[in-house]
Amino acid sequence: MKKIKDKKGKEFSLQVIPFAEVEELTISERVKKILDLILANKIVILHGRLRAEEEARLIEDTMALVDHVEQFKGIELAVIEPDMREKGFIDRMKYGLAKSLVGDSSSLTIIGPASVIKDIKKDPKKIELFFS
Repeated sequence: MKKIKDKKGKEFSLQVIPFAEVEELTISERVKKILDLILANKIVILHGRLRAEEEARLIEDTMALVDHVEQFKGIELAVIEPDMREKGFIDRMKYGLAKSLVGDSSSLTIIGPASVIKDIKKDPKKIELFFS
């Protein structure tokens, strides 16, 4: 895999995590796995979505690290998921049932170090990453 360098010459790379790799982990284990990758200067592409309590824990742990890890400025996070508003009732019901049975694996979550990702712009159909 080719690594990319930011303006300061520091390398960063992408790490794709399949949903199956994290679905059995506890909240603490998921957050630790993600933060370890981000601290290694990786942009994480997670197949699926973190639950609300996991996102809250990730943000809490990130804020604690900002004061204790040199050159760590925090994280940028974005989620893209299917837009079900224009789908029919049956399709929305099937999507909701599948989501409750197997988790939200139809979403895509991108998390990266704020020192690398300048901004994340999203709309229902795409995510654009802007690098520092």
